[in-house]
Amino acid sequence: MTARAIVGSALLAAALLPAATGCTNTDPTKGYTMVSPYPSDVKTVAVSIFRRGTGEYRRDIEIRLTEAIIDQIQAETPYKVVSRGRADTLLTGTLNSVRIQPLSSDSRTGLAREIQVRLDVDFLWQDLRGAGREQVRRDGFRVAAEYILPAPFSEDFFQGSESAINRAALRIVEQLAQPW
Repeated sequence: MTARAIVGSALLAAALLPAATGCTNTDPTKGYTMVSPYPSDVKTVAVSIFRRGTGEYRRDIEIRLTEAIIDQIQAETPYKVVSRGRADTLLTGTLNSVRIQPLSSDSRTGLAREIQVRLDVDFLWQDLRGAGREQVRRDGFRVAAEYILPAPFSEDFFQGSESAINRAALRIVEQLAQPW
């Protein structure tokens, strides 16, 4: 073996050693891990259409939230979204309120320039196998996003709420991971 081959082999071994030893850790509290953060015994999830709270008058916003959650589950988790009859687990929830609050205003007109949309959500993820054990429950889960009103960046409530809905879906799906 030439000196160049020995040095190359040594560098390759040095590069692969951390990956082979450090990243095979199965306990995420002890450093880096290559193990999925999602429970391995769950393969399928049913997602019920989220309910709209009694004081919330905006139509179909709960349906948009449900669709965004399904998209996030399919994109970011190992779970398959299926009907309730075929699912290991069930995700249900209520969109309690959608609040808008001006964050800044135009000093000349007094009209709002930047608006915050805040969603308040309750959700429950439960195991449908056996006793129906709760996997995750969150009440009063809040997510906010901002949007800008004046031209040329004019966004309407639909566009602004879409940011909040997508952020809420991402944060809800993050809650389905195992606690570290």
